[in-house]
Amino acid sequence: MNTPYKNIYSVLNLNRFIVLAVVVCALLTSTFSVWIAFTTHKNALNSAFAINTDGSIIPLKLVTQKENFKVEALAHLELFHNYFYNIDASNYERNLKKALWLGNSSVDNLYRQKKADGVYNRLLQYSLLQKVLSIDSRITDNNGSYSFTTTTIFEINRGSIIDTYELISTGNLIMVDRNFPNNPHGLLIADYFENTLKKLNNEN
Repeated sequence: MNTPYKNIYSVLNLNRFIVLAVVVCALLTSTFSVWIAFTTHKNALNSAFAINTDGSIIPLKLVTQKENFKVEALAHLELFHNYFYNIDASNYERNLKKALWLGNSSVDNLYRQKKADGVYNRLLQYSLLQKVLSIDSRITDNNGSYSFTTTTIFEINRGSIIDTYELISTGNLIMVDRNFPNNPHGLLIADYFENTLKKLNNEN
């Protein structure tokens, strides 16, 4: 015969089972969450940093940013030197205009000096063809400011004579806002200077 007490005991037993089940599930969930958090944190500590050449620790994000900067800086320098030195009578105005977008007043001053010296007039007068053969740039990080040294090999075709030259130039790189398509890398060449110009050969 069923009594109200038996029904109460059944309900209490069921409630106790449910409570225990909930507590066990909560403990298991909490333990799993703590383990996941610990594993993630450990992995992050192992992969979020890189070792510098002097043994110091560098955040990996900063390393990636510097790697990306170097790629863009080299591309910027190659673009500039191609525009500024890869010229002939038909394209020099267009190329130099593009080159001036990639540098500051130091580049503009050099352009004006060359123009005053008659470099571009001779280009037109004798139909000279100045062709860049190679561009090799080295970038130096000076505690957040960047300088470069670029070796440009180019030839000047005078028809029957082809002279090959090696130009070593230096300068600094300044970060500015990107300007498509005029300055896609968001860098500006400053303190640009042509250090040495050496003739490599003279082919007849």
